[in-house]
Amino acid sequence: MRFLAVICLILAITAVLVFFVYYFRVMRRESPAADLEENENTLFSYPRRRFPMTRSDALPLAIIVLLYSIVAYIGLGNSYSPENFCSFEGKGRYVVVKLPEGTILTRAQYFTGLHTGNYYLQYSVDGENYTDVSTMEQKYNDIFKWRDASLPLDNFDPVNYVRIIADTRLDMGELALYGWDGYIIPAENLGFDAGAAPLFDEQELVPIKNTYKNSTYFDEIYHVRTAYEHMENVYPYEVSHPPLGKLILSLGISIFGLNPFGWRFMGVLFGILMLPCLYVFIKNLFGKTKIAAAGTAIFAFDFMHYTQTRIATIDTYGVFFIILMFLFMYRYITAPRDDPFATRSKTTLPLFLSGLCFGLGAASKWIVIYGGAGLAIIWLLFRIARGREMIRSGRAWEHSRELALDITQCLAFFVVIPGVIYYLSYWRYGTAEGMSGLSMLLDKRYLDLVIDNQKFMFSYHKGVNDTHPYSSDWYQWIVNGRPILYYLESLPRNFKSAFACFMNPLVAWGGLVAMGAMVVRVFKNRDAKALLILIGYLTSLVPWIIITRITFAYHYFPCLIFIVLAICHVFNSLRLRDPNWKRPFYAATAATLALFPLFYPVLSGVAAPRWYETLLAWIPGAWPF
Repeated sequence: MRFLAVICLILAITAVLVFFVYYFRVMRRESPAADLEENENTLFSYPRRRFPMTRSDALPLAIIVLLYSIVAYIGLGNSYSPENFCSFEGKGRYVVVKLPEGTILTRAQYFTGLHTGNYYLQYSVDGENYTDVSTMEQKYNDIFKWRDASLPLDNFDPVNYVRIIADTRLDMGELALYGWDGYIIPAENLGFDAGAAPLFDEQELVPIKNTYKNSTYFDEIYHVRTAYEHMENVYPYEVSHPPLGKLILSLGISIFGLNPFGWRFMGVLFGILMLPCLYVFIKNLFGKTKIAAAGTAIFAFDFMHYTQTRIATIDTYGVFFIILMFLFMYRYITAPRDDPFATRSKTTLPLFLSGLCFGLGAASKWIVIYGGAGLAIIWLLFRIARGREMIRSGRAWEHSRELALDITQCLAFFVVIPGVIYYLSYWRYGTAEGMSGLSMLLDKRYLDLVIDNQKFMFSYHKGVNDTHPYSSDWYQWIVNGRPILYYLESLPRNFKSAFACFMNPLVAWGGLVAMGAMVVRVFKNRDAKALLILIGYLTSLVPWIIITRITFAYHYFPCLIFIVLAICHVFNSLRLRDPNWKRPFYAATAATLALFPLFYPVLSGVAAPRWYETLLAWIPGAWPF
């Protein structure tokens, strides 16, 4: 199977090379019509063409969104979990459970809640004298998971009482006790007081074992916990990222409950919402429905987009707002400016929306700030080109007024408004510390809380240098060299369930060559669209080259936006210069999309034979399936 995997790798790389050899040959052809269309938009010059959406875009966009929505929500996770928790209010608090006479316990399963510490499981025959049997851990990486207590395998003595003692404040959602026959002892056969009732009121939800469908996995242990703590007005455990992403995540929990489907719902929803936003962006850039549909479908079913939006972490929200803020910035620089009465409304709104999305994104995760640098560069280059043109045409005074207005608006839209959003996003931190009302925002304690968290986040991320088996560096991301394995479970009959975060190999490798083509287009053809794509890509990637902390493949997620745009640029260039462009275009799109069902088991956790997942490990030793 490893031999076949290497053959697949060679075929994929060959396909990418063949396509781009064809592309670069086409680009050498003389085409006055193509030159005219491409060169009219050179270097953010004025005016620029923005292609509008049309009725013909509705159907392909609706089909893509519908198909992806179905695929993304299928198998997302259970829509039920214990939601009533038994609170052990402090050290030494305990519950006693009376068992049927002469019970032999073989297993104890429990669902963890908030707070961290240990429970001590004890047995007794007479209800007076107890013996320590097991320590039931509830560590930071065990929150909202089903766990098994480690019971002694050689203990066949009958037990009449079980006592569970907490060593600190802890919440437990459910407790399942198994008898000699391997079945759960029914709650009605147990004796306990009213305070312990939440431990046995949802016994029908007890799973056979812990899986990603009924428990948290990877960084969900932080973000789901924090989202729930915000809902419960508890000061959050995870404070290494701004709050807004977790607040958005908590909306799904509010609607669907504290269960895997609920805490993953908003991530998938935002992954779906990315698609129409990206479609509009591509259509505005290139004006071709086929290219917009192909680019959106490639993005939708890219492996990283699919896997990353189905995990309850905050990167999805950042990527969503990055798409929007670049889309609105593009609409700002392409806004018609000939009508002085329409100028303000047609330029101010997209600039405001770009700043608003930047603020919302920055309050979700700092990766959006990197993209904000890209927005600043695009705005500056546009203003330089616009200023030169206006001065050459004798409109220097008008340019000065327009520039002054623009700078004022940018300060308001990209500094003041994002600052207010960021400051307000800490509202739940303040209420958890006992503050309330609008006056809280003027309280020095609230200000100190926000400032101190910024200092902590900076020092925390600067010092995250622990080793991890699936960590990777930027040069591995760009070649898809080291996926991060989110989940792995061995199953009977030599099957396993696993899924990883990495890009579709044809998108990763083809996109890397396409990005190289953008460099050529910028320096050879002074192509403004290629420059915009390149700026977005580099400002999302270069900070990770400088940053010294441990990094993972999912940090490349924002770059996927611009990789897809670069691929669409390549498609568009073929369209303009090659009468037979549809054949390679359809072939490349179909081949890329075909890899999604092929790799589906290692993206979704669907059980598959080990030999099949070995076949998908195209880079042996690097792709950990």
